[in-house]
Amino acid sequence: MDINEIVQYLPHRYPFLLVDRVLELEENKRILALKNVTMNEPFFPGHFPHHPVMPGVLIVEAMAQAAAVLSFKSMGVKPDENSVVYFAGIDAVRFKRPVVPGDQLLMEVEITQSKRNIYKYKAVARVGGEIATEAELMCALKTLP
Repeated sequence: MDINEIVQYLPHRYPFLLVDRVLELEENKRILALKNVTMNEPFFPGHFPHHPVMPGVLIVEAMAQAAAVLSFKSMGVKPDENSVVYFAGIDAVRFKRPVVPGDQLLMEVEITQSKRNIYKYKAVARVGGEIATEAELMCALKTLP
């Protein structure tokens, strides 16, 4: 999936859209998505000016966005302006290496459980084959009134 298709499955837009490409997707199972990390990211001037590092919370957010694409594709629906995905839980987060400008963040997310509109995932983000971040995510897909 390229960016034109990704934006059909995510409500996020610049500067908060953190998935650039989907490389692999097995519905109801897993997704492999890519985030190109560039010096032009809006957070780098303040995090940190002399040693730019992608904030860990944004790495987790990027994995959650990949998870949302997987879930919507698996359900066979495209979200509309009334669709939203909320974090319901984040567990066992580990940051193993910093993510810096020039890195390609490969996010592999697999569905471990789903019940109604609640999904649980195991997520791993890698740079150059090295684990950068891993987490267990729980998200709720909601329709706004």
